[in-house]
Amino acid sequence: MAKSEHVTAPQPSTHPQVTSLTDIDRYARKAIVASASGYAMDGFDLLILSFSMAAISSDFGISKAAAASLTTATLWGAVLGGIVFGVLADKLGRVRMLTWSILLFAICTGLCAVAQDFTLLTVLRFMAGVGLGGEFGIGMALAAEAWPSRLRARATALVGLGWQFGVLVAALCSPFIIDHWGWRGLFALGVLPALGAFFIRRGIGEPPSFEQRKERPIAGWREQLRRLGRDRTTLKATLGILVLCSVQNFGYYGIMTWLPTYLATDFGYSLTRSGLWTSVTVLGMACGIFCFGQVADRLGRRPAFWAYQLGAAVSVLVYSQLTSSTGLLIGGAVMGFFVNGMLGGLGALMAEVYPTDIRATAENVLFNIGRAVGGLAPMTIAFISTEHGFSPAIALLAALYVLDAAVMPLIPERRGSQLA
Repeated sequence: MAKSEHVTAPQPSTHPQVTSLTDIDRYARKAIVASASGYAMDGFDLLILSFSMAAISSDFGISKAAAASLTTATLWGAVLGGIVFGVLADKLGRVRMLTWSILLFAICTGLCAVAQDFTLLTVLRFMAGVGLGGEFGIGMALAAEAWPSRLRARATALVGLGWQFGVLVAALCSPFIIDHWGWRGLFALGVLPALGAFFIRRGIGEPPSFEQRKERPIAGWREQLRRLGRDRTTLKATLGILVLCSVQNFGYYGIMTWLPTYLATDFGYSLTRSGLWTSVTVLGMACGIFCFGQVADRLGRRPAFWAYQLGAAVSVLVYSQLTSSTGLLIGGAVMGFFVNGMLGGLGALMAEVYPTDIRATAENVLFNIGRAVGGLAPMTIAFISTEHGFSPAIALLAALYVLDAAVMPLIPERRGSQLA
C-alpha cells in the first residue's frame, strides 16, 4: 500500500465539534473496524471451542472434564497475553501489537487443526489464549483514543459488539463445518484472521495521543504495573474496576455456559430449541451493549452502570423463576440486555482513569484478571446446581450485581474528559 494511502489519525483539535456518529472521520472508523474485528475473533474462538468439545473428547479418548480444561488453558493464556501485549502496546504502539496478537492467535488456532495429541492441543490453546488476551485492552484503548470524548463510550460499545458478532458467526457456521470437516476443519478457519492482520496494520496509523508521548521515556513493565495503584485515588479505582471486570465475566460465563443445559434439563427443551432461546439472549446482549454506550455518553458512566446493575440483579432473579416458554424467551433477552450490556462501557471507563502510557496495560491486565475470575463461574454454577438445582444457582448471580453497584463510588466519573 502506498504511503499516501496510509490512514493517519487527525489531531485532537478536529474532534470537539463532533456530536454524532455520522460526523466521525475515516481514521476513527477504521480504528473501530480494527478493534472490533480483533474482539470478534475472541468471541468466535471461545464458541467454536465449545462446539468442538464432544468431538475432541471422542477423538483423543478423554473425559469431557479433561476436554473442558482447554477452555481453562485458553483463559490462563489470556491473562498472560493481557499483561505482555498490554505493556508492549504502551511501549511500541496499539496497532502494531494488535496485529501481532491477532497473528499469534490465528497461527496457534490454525495449528490446533493438526495437533496429534491432547497435550500439544492444550499447549496450542494456551498460546492462542495469549494472543486473544491482547485484543480487548488494545482495541478498547485504540478506540477510546481515536474517537472524540463526547462519543467515547459509544466507540467502546461498538468494539464490544464485535464479540457478539463473532459468537453469532460461530453459532451459524460451526454445526455445518463440524458435520462436513470435523472439529479440525473448524479450527483451520482460525488461519483466516492472519490474512486480515497485515491489512489492519498497513491501513491505519497510531492515534495522536500515543504519537505525542512516544518520544518520552517509558517505564519498565514492573513500574507500569505498579502505576495501577500509584496513589490512593488510582488504587481505589483499580480495585473497583477489578470488581466490575470480574463480575462482568463471571456473570457472562456463568449464564452462557449453562443456559442451554438449564433449558434442556429443567424444561425439556431440545438442542435446537435451547440454541434458539440462547440466541435470543445473545441478541439481547448486543442491544444492551449498544444502548449502554448511548446512555453512558449522555448521562454519565456511574448512572449508566448503576441502571444496568440494578436491571441485571432484578432480571436474573426474575428469570430464575420463569416457567413459560414465552417468558423464558423474552426474559432471556432482557437478562442478556443488562447482564452483558455493561461490557460496552468498561473500555471507556478504564481509558478515562489511566493515562496514555499505561492505558493499554491497565485495560488488558484488569479485564483479563476479571476473565480469569469469570472462568470459575461454570464450575461454581455446576457445584451449586448439583446441590440445589439450576434455578437457585442462576438466582445467586444477582448478588454479584449488588456488589458491582457498591464499588462504583471508588471509580471517578470522567465523562467527556480529555484523555491524559
